[in-house]
Amino acid sequence: MVKIKKRKLQIKSFHVEEVVVDTTTFLKQNTLSIEKKTNHRINNPEYIKDLVIKVIKPSERNLFINSIMDFIPISTKVLGSIGEGITHTLTGVCVMLTGADEKGVQVAEFGSSEGILNEQVIFDRAGTPESSDIIIHIDITLKDGGTKVREGINQCHEACDEIIQDIRDMMKSLNGRECTEKHEFYDEINPGGKKVVILKQVAGQGTMYDTRVFSSEPSGFKGGRSVIDFSNIPVFLTPNEYRDGAIRAMH
Repeated sequence: MVKIKKRKLQIKSFHVEEVVVDTTTFLKQNTLSIEKKTNHRINNPEYIKDLVIKVIKPSERNLFINSIMDFIPISTKVLGSIGEGITHTLTGVCVMLTGADEKGVQVAEFGSSEGILNEQVIFDRAGTPESSDIIIHIDITLKDGGTKVREGINQCHEACDEIIQDIRDMMKSLNGRECTEKHEFYDEINPGGKKVVILKQVAGQGTMYDTRVFSSEPSGFKGGRSVIDFSNIPVFLTPNEYRDGAIRAMH
């Protein structure tokens, strides 16, 4: 039987070779510029005291970092919703979110991951940066006690997402014909074939052990729902939704 192609997802990647923190956000000749901001538009940031953006080159990873909350790819929807249409993504760069409170208490659930970056992360694995990636390091200082409150952690992710959204908004206007790579994926139906379902267990216990699904942007925070808030019931995803960043693992 002939396979039936359903939803089409086209991912166009733009490679980044240098990242700088400057006065505006743009991508030009493989250089990503990020606007430096001191205030971020988050709702009632009662737990956040300070936020610092740094750029870590591959040769600069022998440094101390606070506990890691997440590694986040930078992608945006240009056409359609998660799982279909056109997505622009950046390669050669990713975001790392870390945090501790003003007394030095680390953000953690079952164990913190502060320490020397090179020693705390195994690179070139699913969910971690490539060894050649530039890391945009967003380090957040929470107010006393903020590391142990779910809303404090959510505000960290929200502030981080606000910064990434500035990059995403710029990426929406990139000329797709100038992409470094282009890949097309289809959700397919194979009449008469075997029915295959892949089960993935995700975190859903609270604070640093949370997962969001179906955010407004790939691997985003805004617009998504925590699996905790709908009692960890099963969620059905198509292969392209999974591929396009429908899941945000917040741990």
